[in-house]
Amino acid sequence: MAISPGAAARLAYYQAENGFGILAPRGWHCFSTYGSSGSTLYVTPEAIDARKLFSDDWKGFSGQAIEVSVSVGDTSGRFEVAKTIARVFPEHKTFVQDVIAEGIEPAASFPFGPYPKDKLTYRSKRVVEFETPAYSAGLGTDSRLQRNSSPIAGVAILFGQEPNLLQVSTRISEEGRDLVRLIVAQAEREAAASRD
Repeated sequence: MAISPGAAARLAYYQAENGFGILAPRGWHCFSTYGSSGSTLYVTPEAIDARKLFSDDWKGFSGQAIEVSVSVGDTSGRFEVAKTIARVFPEHKTFVQDVIAEGIEPAASFPFGPYPKDKLTYRSKRVVEFETPAYSAGLGTDSRLQRNSSPIAGVAILFGQEPNLLQVSTRISEEGRDLVRLIVAQAEREAAASRD
């Protein structure tokens, strides 16, 4: 991806063995998890303590962080895929109805319609960029990023036949916010390259 030399000097590409990679500020730390439902890559300014991450007491990242999650639509990841489709991808409502019809989770777990405070920008019927404002619930907090005084920006992308869901949630300091557009654009390019 073509970016300015100044931005390139501030970014690095982080990727685990499983799942998508992501651009993030240079010098940050990453940690990845994966399982039958999908994979998640976390990138933060501080080293990530795995014991804390897997602790039942841990509530999520309260500061700067980027989360890249992939939920696989034909595994147990379908519940996360269906929840996001219900919120922002009305063209794919049938997938949600099929998951509800399984009877494993109640219909109330899949509220239809966007979060009231989210700002959504549709790039296509399968790609929506979002911003969840400070102190608000939204797509940005449908992650391990806690609400705080800063907004969370990112993108939700459906890809593959199942469909699968790629969601990127970013919270970066004011000085680094100009990088968010590049981070989201790179994720969209990578997802587009992986589509069936």
